[in-house]
Amino acid sequence: MKQISINGTVRTDLGKKAAKAIRNSGNIPCVIYGEKRGENGLPEAIHFTVNEKEINKLIYTPHIYLVDINIDGVDHKAILKEAQFHPVKDNVLHVDFYEVHAEKPIVMGVPIAPQGLADGVRAGGRLITMVRKLNVKALYSAIPEKLNIDVTKLQLGKSIKVGDLSFEGLELVTPKEVIVCTVKMTRAAMGAAAAAAKA
Repeated sequence: MKQISINGTVRTDLGKKAAKAIRNSGNIPCVIYGEKRGENGLPEAIHFTVNEKEINKLIYTPHIYLVDINIDGVDHKAILKEAQFHPVKDNVLHVDFYEVHAEKPIVMGVPIAPQGLADGVRAGGRLITMVRKLNVKALYSAIPEKLNIDVTKLQLGKSIKVGDLSFEGLELVTPKEVIVCTVKMTRAAMGAAAAAAKA
C-alpha cells in the first residue's frame, strides 16, 4: 500500500461558523479517531485542519494510502475513513481518519484489478465489473495496492463472486454472494448469433 504524508494543525473552535472560515482560508476540517475512549465510551477524536491541496492529493486518486499525519509535531498513522463533499460544487468539506497500529488488523476497501482476456469476451461478450473495491481485513503492512483477479477462464454469462476468491494473508469481509465481475452478451454479438442461426 502506498504512503502519503500530510501536515495538520489542531483545531479548537468546532462550530459551523469556524468550519466555514477554515474552508474559506483554503483548509479542510478533519478528525482522526483513535482507540482511546472517553468517559462516555465513545472514541476520542482529535480535530485538526489540513491544507486543501494536500487533502485533494489523497482524495482525488484511484489509489489507497497509509497516511502519515503530523499534527503540531505529533505523528499519527491513519487510513481515510470518510470524506464529505459539497452537494453541488463537489469539493471536499470534511474528512475523517482512523488511526492504525502495526500490530492490529484493520478493515479497508482495496481496488480490484481484473487480469487477462476472458474466454467469454473472446466469444463476443463484454466484461463488466460490478464493484470497484473489496473490503479486506489484515495488518496494514499486508494490504496490497490492488487485488489482482484472473478472469481468463470466465465464460459468457458467468460471474466471479467474492466467495470464489482468496488472497494470501487477507480475510475478505465483503459478503461472499457479492458479484465482483461478469461477462454479458453484447447486442452486436446477439445479433450476429441470431443471423447465424437463421442462415
